[in-house]
Amino acid sequence: MQHIDSMIQALAKTRDSAIADLQQLKDAGTKIVGAYCLFAPIELIAAAGAVPVSLCGMTNDPIIHAEKHLPRNLCPLIKSSYGYAVTGTCPYFYYSDLVVGETTCDGKKKMFELLAKIAPVHVMRLPQANDRPEDVQAWKQEIIRLKDRIEQEFNLIITDDTLRQAIKEKNEERRVYRELYGLSKLTPPPLRGSQVHRVLYGSGYAFDKTAQLTKVRSLIDAIKDACNRGEIHSPVGRPRILITGCPIGGATEKIITLIEESGGEIVCFENCGGAKDREFLVDETIDPYDALAQKYIRLACSCMSPNNSRIELLSRLIDEYRAQGVIDVVLHACHTYNMETWRVKELAQKDKGIPYLHLETDYSPGDEGQLRTRISAFVEMLS
Repeated sequence: MQHIDSMIQALAKTRDSAIADLQQLKDAGTKIVGAYCLFAPIELIAAAGAVPVSLCGMTNDPIIHAEKHLPRNLCPLIKSSYGYAVTGTCPYFYYSDLVVGETTCDGKKKMFELLAKIAPVHVMRLPQANDRPEDVQAWKQEIIRLKDRIEQEFNLIITDDTLRQAIKEKNEERRVYRELYGLSKLTPPPLRGSQVHRVLYGSGYAFDKTAQLTKVRSLIDAIKDACNRGEIHSPVGRPRILITGCPIGGATEKIITLIEESGGEIVCFENCGGAKDREFLVDETIDPYDALAQKYIRLACSCMSPNNSRIELLSRLIDEYRAQGVIDVVLHACHTYNMETWRVKELAQKDKGIPYLHLETDYSPGDEGQLRTRISAFVEMLS
């Protein structure tokens, strides 16, 4: 297992060299496009020869600076992201030639108004629902407007052929990562949830996608070979847990640590950095803008109403990963995800007959004791 651990550590450390890699890309004339959400169609960015990078703040440090302009009772992700931007301490924001926002929540909408004073910002107006044909068409027009803005900003033309190629490459990327985290369907899983998460989180900062996917494919093959030879001896009997809710990363990784320290086994992340995007591919056989609109508008985000897509996805993932419990992680003041906790609880307890735990947290370490107590009791109940 030592060589597999080394491969995981190398992939997880991708973010460590990201800033230097980004500087090299900038020096070479590559355009950088920052984004805050999965709704930003990164295939369109790639088709322009630009590099997409996530701008979501995931730590507590910049929040004190954000609160000079923003209310304290606001989502920590928004405050962290804004704090990094206005203090100039986020190199990814600094290097971005264009920032793509989206109207997923009221807090973000107002944040983008403020960010537009310090950087070029394009806001995509997301429909509030995805269950009508006109919703898909409206989102298609927003994607085309983003295409026009990118072409104008970067003085280039995005052709259908380059877009189709970008769609094909991104689909393959989704397949590879889906195969990696799909290994957790095994009993017992060959990787800890924390290991899977570190690779998935690091993938967002890998700008040479071909090289990164080659490494991930090698990791998958090494794990499969080790399983076939009986060399992987994972702990048996740890309760299988699915995590859903708000994005997990940075400071909120405390949840992952506490679950594993309490004896739980995280087998699936439904959150934005996990299965939410990767479970569905872009149709490569139809008009590329229709395909992008259909794929992205079905993202199971709580900003949609009704959000049946999330319940359908969770139902399938619970079955496929044989989850024995669901932990729903919600950031403070994220009202849409908080409003959906009742539906997720009903799905878990009533429809699937498994326990459910709702955790509300932020980026500070102050609630770790309380979280540990609640998580330990939940895992013990599952054991």
